[in-house]
Amino acid sequence: MADAVADDLAGDLAGDLVVRAERVLVDGAWRAASVHVRDGVVVAIGSLDAVAASPGGPDVTLPADQVLMPGVVDSHVHVNEPGRTEWEGFASATRAAAAGGVTTIVDMPLNSVPPTTTVAALQLKRASAAPQSVVDVGFWGGAVPGNLGTGDLRALHDAGVFGFKAFLSPSGVDEFPHLSTEQLHAAARELAAFDGLLIVHAEDPGELDAAAAGLPEGPAGGAVYDDFVRSRPEVVETTAIEHVVEALRETGGRAHVLHLSSARALDTIRAAKAEGLRLTVETCPHYLTFDAGSIADGATQFKCCPPIRDEANRELLWAALVDGTIDVVASDHSPSTRELKFAGDGDFGLAWGGIAGLELSFRAVWSGARARGVPLERVLGWMSSGTADLVGLGDGSGASPAKGRIAVGAAADLVAFAPEEPFTVDVTALAHRNPVSAFDGAELVGLVAATWVGGVLVTDAAPPARLLTRP
Repeated sequence: MADAVADDLAGDLAGDLVVRAERVLVDGAWRAASVHVRDGVVVAIGSLDAVAASPGGPDVTLPADQVLMPGVVDSHVHVNEPGRTEWEGFASATRAAAAGGVTTIVDMPLNSVPPTTTVAALQLKRASAAPQSVVDVGFWGGAVPGNLGTGDLRALHDAGVFGFKAFLSPSGVDEFPHLSTEQLHAAARELAAFDGLLIVHAEDPGELDAAAAGLPEGPAGGAVYDDFVRSRPEVVETTAIEHVVEALRETGGRAHVLHLSSARALDTIRAAKAEGLRLTVETCPHYLTFDAGSIADGATQFKCCPPIRDEANRELLWAALVDGTIDVVASDHSPSTRELKFAGDGDFGLAWGGIAGLELSFRAVWSGARARGVPLERVLGWMSSGTADLVGLGDGSGASPAKGRIAVGAAADLVAFAPEEPFTVDVTALAHRNPVSAFDGAELVGLVAATWVGGVLVTDAAPPARLLTRP
């Protein structure tokens, strides 16, 4: 790609859209450049003042306080449509994504009804998403007891899902049951036969039961946040991750640990990677932003599973991102209605667990990184190129041009971003469907000034974006 980028590019450059900025992220470094787009793809990257061959198209020069960056690829989003569209839908979710600089989402197989555990259910999802989505959308499949050994996993793989989500403990919805440890190994064996990716909600039910036995009101009951955290101690995650590692060791397959909250699991992860096992790991903006000591009792907008832990744990997660133990960051946008999120009037045992933060995910992580002296390009490595690579969209080998980077031949998924602009989150101004979020009132930095998906500026009149399949 670098050979096609010329600082001294002379003459006319082809393109339907040109975006110019004093700081454009190219090959991991910021430089003054013009990015030229035709038919949704970057066709040239030239000097800041390079002349376009198609002067009739949009030619945008960003102000000095804005950078041009690749769109964020959010690989962990619960859209919930069809079936629970009152929680979230493709129209609202993808507009929230674009408002936050996210140009691609990969939708989780639950909490929609039906879940994406068969090709027929995938077809329903795609039919729902196609006319409504203003950012590109891909889909995960689900691995549940009922579709192991039936041929459904391979059929979903062939139909283009990016991998298969499994829960090792109850998911919270009856139509998506969890796998036992034995079934986890069976799923890993089945997926290894065609190199499918297993993505895992790693909490161990036996350890959850043991923790619940020590609480007077049962699992996560009551309004005391510390009791909720004690109901899901770190051993719940570490034990489940050890089971995943054992399955990889047996099968040689691939697995990705979702939403890591426990720093105590990092040694197990480092050892597995050192062993050569094909394990990747994500954490989420809420684990990097909040800490248990700052969460008030009864504040169920902060409830998620696994839970937000203490400040020292949070800083260890940041360190693990910086040293590469944790590979990527994704939102785990898991919204619900206000009634469900605040069910029980502050009772953590009754409220729905999940953080709504798709529109804020990138800016929350950037705010935390900036405060710790971590540069913006590292954040984009975790949330744009890293997540694109995780799902196989990073090299352009499939039907979609490469995502997660600004390069010749890559998708023209671009974001104009003012990284030093402060703002206070107002949940009523966010685009996702229900005005509930743990980030309400947070002081963050970063303004998304414009988002282009495939070279098209996302506006209320933007046409539907693409549905993606696994390369």
